[in-house]
Amino acid sequence: MRQITTNLFIYESTCHVYVIKTGERAILIDFGNGNVLDKLHAIGVDRVTDILMTHHHRDQAQGLELAKEAGIRIWVPHTEQDLFDKVDEHWKARAIDNNYNMRQDRFSLLQSVPVYETLKDYSTPMINGIKFTIVPSPGHTIGSISILAEIDDKKLAFTGDLIYSPGKVWSLSATQWSYNGGEGLALSVLSLLDLKERNPDMLLPSHGHVMEEPLKAINLLVERLKELMKQRKHNPRLHQLREEPYEVITPHLLKNRTSMANSYVVLSESGKALVIDFGYDFIGGIASGSDRASRRPWLYTLPKLKEQFNVEKIDVVIPTHYHDDHVAGMNLLKDIEGTEIWCPENFSEILKHPKKYNLPCIWYDPIKVDRILPLEEKIKWEEYEFTIYEHPGHTLYAAAIYFTVDGKKVLAIGDQYQETGDYNYVYHNRFRIRDYVDSAKLYKTLKPDFLISGHWDPVFVKEDFLKQIEEKGKVLEELHLELLPEDVDFGPEGFGAFIQPYQTSIQDGETFTVTVELKNPFSEEKEMSAMLITPEGWLVENNDFRKLLAPKGSIQYNASITVPKGQTGYRERMAVDLTVGNQCFGQHAEAFVSIINIQALGGKSLA
Repeated sequence: MRQITTNLFIYESTCHVYVIKTGERAILIDFGNGNVLDKLHAIGVDRVTDILMTHHHRDQAQGLELAKEAGIRIWVPHTEQDLFDKVDEHWKARAIDNNYNMRQDRFSLLQSVPVYETLKDYSTPMINGIKFTIVPSPGHTIGSISILAEIDDKKLAFTGDLIYSPGKVWSLSATQWSYNGGEGLALSVLSLLDLKERNPDMLLPSHGHVMEEPLKAINLLVERLKELMKQRKHNPRLHQLREEPYEVITPHLLKNRTSMANSYVVLSESGKALVIDFGYDFIGGIASGSDRASRRPWLYTLPKLKEQFNVEKIDVVIPTHYHDDHVAGMNLLKDIEGTEIWCPENFSEILKHPKKYNLPCIWYDPIKVDRILPLEEKIKWEEYEFTIYEHPGHTLYAAAIYFTVDGKKVLAIGDQYQETGDYNYVYHNRFRIRDYVDSAKLYKTLKPDFLISGHWDPVFVKEDFLKQIEEKGKVLEELHLELLPEDVDFGPEGFGAFIQPYQTSIQDGETFTVTVELKNPFSEEKEMSAMLITPEGWLVENNDFRKLLAPKGSIQYNASITVPKGQTGYRERMAVDLTVGNQCFGQHAEAFVSIINIQALGGKSLA
């Protein structure tokens, strides 16, 4: 146990464990193997109240079972929460054979530990009278954080494994987040430069040396990382994009050039800004996997937006559709900037209740919607008017946003088309074969001057472009009609039954309700017959549904299901066995149910 300042100590474990003393109590930054608990009496500490983790690796966290037994509250990075309290699920799901995922998420805990609270990016938790600031610091891992605090009149930065010592990192292997990638190199540079601008007095890493000249230490490491990136030809525009992340389309319409899916900013003379889509701000490459710990939104470019374009408030954000690369950062905008989330009415429920839906690319957390926007009605914001149109194609649940800025008529189309006017549909997004005929008709009616989209440059609309997408839409429809059966029409997705909610978490002994949607694929009226298939012992009410249904019609019904007491399970499977007329189509839908046994949790509820 070595003293750094009056109330700050460092203990050498499997990583550095920092002890912040407040009287006879202490807060720990990282935990190592846990043997620090046996040494605290030497500095007059009777009790550890909280442990704040910088990232999920075992050398930081392997002793946390001891902390659990001692009743210490465990705080973890929000992005990495599943790698602490859902580790069993992680190990069962993680690809191991024929592995192309180089992320070091296999350096995770072997067993789950309970999480008291997550450390959300940019949040400022107050613990034992000390204010901590949580700074996103991706690089060593995607979800890594730095923790800033003022202790003994010094501004300290606990940096995890972002930096080891001046010019050095603890691991370069950890910065490779995909096969042959170098994503963590670019993100380390961005994180280091962000930390440098916060001007700490001291850097306290998880491995390596305490640094009392932070700026020199950071500058040397950034230069070396830049050289490695140059040799590997990675992110050559990184610094240029950092300095000028926003491209001017018109004087009052900007495009964020650094994000995975483009965000657009409409500038008001009032100093307010409206953002169209906001997913992952400033990426350095795409990590392997799609689990929570592989996806990290942040607010990296907002200071430049405010500084360079005189923006005083990020007032409103409107998504074009629900996919994570378009909405992942919206909760951060709301929490940190006070931004209101306005959502088109045709997919607001997906943002609010994501677990209900069996759709690709849904963000992990609910997103609270402040205002639901009606379709085809003018919506006023500052000096602008917006009109929202239903816009199925890329996904059934999408909107086109029409507005005029600087005398130009603009249509924000999300991911509907690529910049050449090529289709961009995904069957499981509930694509319908006429969708591109309908969107071409909408564009022809609105006649925008240009289109702004999720992943491509603006497209200036001319008559030949409108004619091209109209013809392509008709060809796409005709090909699907030729290729798919005429006598059995379940649509391009190919299923006749759906269950909602798709994912349910309950306590053992509870009853829950599902809604089943059925489709008649025939051109004649048919009797629909459906039966829910559940694990043995589950009690299902209304489990022999029969109803005459009009040609090509659809219907919904509800069923109540009770799970026996004492049962537990993760993603227990359900399905709908479907018969239409005399033809049995089998088990067409599935849904998942996770069950928690209350007694096994010591009487704690799911909440």
